[in-house]
Amino acid sequence: MLLSTPHLQTPQVVGILGGMGPAAGADFVRLFVQACTDRMAALGIPVHDQAYPEHWLAQVPIPDRTAALHDTRPGAHQPADPMLQATGRLAALGARVVAIACNTAHAWHGLLQQRFPQLVVLHGVQEVAADLALRKVHGVGLLATQGAYEAGLYQRELEHRDIDCFVPEPRERDQLMQGIYDGVKAGNYALARQRFEAVSLVLQQRYGISTLIMGCTEIPLALSEHSRLEGLTLVNPSLVLAAALARHAYGSMGAGVSPTAASSTPRALV
Repeated sequence: MLLSTPHLQTPQVVGILGGMGPAAGADFVRLFVQACTDRMAALGIPVHDQAYPEHWLAQVPIPDRTAALHDTRPGAHQPADPMLQATGRLAALGARVVAIACNTAHAWHGLLQQRFPQLVVLHGVQEVAADLALRKVHGVGLLATQGAYEAGLYQRELEHRDIDCFVPEPRERDQLMQGIYDGVKAGNYALARQRFEAVSLVLQQRYGISTLIMGCTEIPLALSEHSRLEGLTLVNPSLVLAAALARHAYGSMGAGVSPTAASSTPRALV
């Protein structure tokens, strides 16, 4: 007598919108693979090569987001068109959920979601705010790009969760931008780490905070080791977003599992 084999579910195809910058996009894939491993463990799914979701990285050149937010005139300096084109390619490859591997690029999240209603375009900033609220964090410092500060991306979402957001002074923001552009993007990680640590310590001392959001994908690439930042918990939004993407990828396979089960450990923070 032949025995019927149970239908094996497969995770959803997902996409990653990268290229902002390329090193951060590539690092996000690594974080996503680890998040999938954690998610499978939480769901009791045997971990093997074939159990990981099909995932596509669109590593495309996209104009500078901060510069575009400063100059809103139409033109080739605007990132919207290449972001839309790359998202369309991810959709054509079968992706049903897309993560944006750039904090500042979330200024265009609404446009992407509007143009691609068939996709779930994850909002990484909202994911971070929700994660912090779940942990009962009431105040955070924010390291970010000038564009992200001016657009209020994190300030707005954190306020909705009753979380105070403390930001650097203009001179300190210039230090962060130097660390991002002359540091990480130029391959000078020692310079980047020095600038990021200096601003982090100032925020800690000025506001008495114990939690700091690394709100630009380049910052964790240089600030992963934080021995000089004793007493500060560093929140890596890419880790939180990677965990959210993994939850969506395995969503139909996780009946009865809390949606925060795989992201409620310290791994989602540092």
